[in-house]
Amino acid sequence: MKQLEIPFMQLRGGSSKGLYFLASDLPSEADVRNAILVDAVGRGSRQIDGLGGADPLTSKVAIVGPSTRDDADIDFLFAQVVVGQDVVDTTPNCGNILAGVGPFAVEAGLVRAQPGNTRVTVHMVNSGKLCELLLATPAGVMEYEGDTAIDGVPGTSAAVICNYLDVAGSICGALLPTGNVVDSVGGVQVTCVDNGMPVVALLAKDFGLTGYESPEKLNGDQALKSRLESIRVELGPMMNLGDVADKAVPKMCLISPALRGGLINTRTFIPHKCHSAVGVLGAVSAATAAIIPGSVAEGLVNVPPGETKQISVEHPSGEFSLYLEIDESGELPDIKKAGLLRTARLLSRGVLYVPAPAKRGP
Repeated sequence: MKQLEIPFMQLRGGSSKGLYFLASDLPSEADVRNAILVDAVGRGSRQIDGLGGADPLTSKVAIVGPSTRDDADIDFLFAQVVVGQDVVDTTPNCGNILAGVGPFAVEAGLVRAQPGNTRVTVHMVNSGKLCELLLATPAGVMEYEGDTAIDGVPGTSAAVICNYLDVAGSICGALLPTGNVVDSVGGVQVTCVDNGMPVVALLAKDFGLTGYESPEKLNGDQALKSRLESIRVELGPMMNLGDVADKAVPKMCLISPALRGGLINTRTFIPHKCHSAVGVLGAVSAATAAIIPGSVAEGLVNVPPGETKQISVEHPSGEFSLYLEIDESGELPDIKKAGLLRTARLLSRGVLYVPAPAKRGP
């Protein structure tokens, strides 16, 4: 039986890499679509028979089409193919892959580029929220070369400005999904936050760690990972996520005092492997957890003053800069907007091939 042919592009978005598809080029039925996505990225822990890189950061998919909403230009559904498990999780957003959605929309003809800069409003289907992207499009075409550098990515590229609008509670339904600033689970105290990405903040010292260990060392600590997973699974229902055993959320974020002038230092598991950097929305949620009065981060951070807070989140390969626009008049901070700087680059475009349904492996 002939293989299936599917047009695609591959882009680096932020510090991740993924396959980008037009929604019209994929089946609308979720189960059929997801089987194709697993084949496209590759099955098994090595993903040798697909285009994934055997790493959570390169096992990602963007599905993009014209928006179903009047207040957005395009719809974007993010899909995380869970490495080694051959399942697709569309629960979370991904801010890194989102950075490539605007360029993809221009390249695919969904959005007409304007001379100078092009503004693209994205409806993030996973959460129902909006993000405004500002792209460099001199002469009305995408520009990928520039002088913006982000940690975790070599070289420099043109900037992609991302303004997230009202993303608190995107996945879990509330900024504090459990209803508490602090919960006690598995013998440790945690703060659970969803400001675009469900994140569990935990003190590294509660696990006998400094918080400055390398991802390689943490990934080799099976006892640590088993303990984190036990806490994660227990928190799933408490965070309105249900059974999270096969989901990519919540992310588990070990925090410690910043070393280089930032707000907080992080080691994030996504969810079972320590990130070499930090995810976009994961950084936003971690920063949010750090500034909430009474959270597990209290005493570790110096919260900057003002309604617009310039924040640096430190991670294994550098730092992630962002700003939070906050109304602090209530008992808890009300996050109005989260802004950050990313880059993206088109890597390839063409047709990929996946096995016909009858030829797929188990």
